[in-house]
Amino acid sequence: MPKLSGQARARKIKLLLFDVDGVLTDGKLFFIPEKSQPSSVQEPAQQSAHGQIEVKGFHAHDGVAVSLARLGGLKTGLITKRVSETVALRARDLKLEYIRQGVEDKRASFDEVVRQAGLKPEEAAFAGDDVVDLPAMRVSGLAIAVKNARAEVKREADYVTPHAGGDGALRDAVEFILKAQGKWKRVVGDYIGVRSPKTSN
Repeated sequence: MPKLSGQARARKIKLLLFDVDGVLTDGKLFFIPEKSQPSSVQEPAQQSAHGQIEVKGFHAHDGVAVSLARLGGLKTGLITKRVSETVALRARDLKLEYIRQGVEDKRASFDEVVRQAGLKPEEAAFAGDDVVDLPAMRVSGLAIAVKNARAEVKREADYVTPHAGGDGALRDAVEFILKAQGKWKRVVGDYIGVRSPKTSN
């Protein structure tokens, strides 16, 4: 039986899950030592078990992507091995439906989120960049690799984004799915508050 094309797989997608480091970011991690403040109480966001604050950079295009996904009826969420308050803050800012940090088994987490969403695996996509993402990608309905993904990951992907992680890759993924579903023009029109003249509903 011939393998379904990326576009055919994308037409079924109702949930987009993704890794963080290397997908939502460029993969670089910055650690800033906490400033010691004797006899004063630190703010919770500044506390760290290791005496350091982890800093990540996020691209505005990916933030817009989550809004476009929501308008297109797609649910979104992240699954990552690391635990970061920075990621938690960004996820809350984006209003992601599913946030899973500290995950050792991404396939098990993928399966759990899909069940919680009331969907089938073929209705969920997963975007990754490294071999730790392959178990989730292999059982997803649409396996997405970002441009900067490792070669092993790209080989197993149904779609490779034109942009690298942290540089708009998530936006590429959302656009690919919504275009395959014939929703792109309507969603963009709704987002900017302008309806295309050719769109009747």
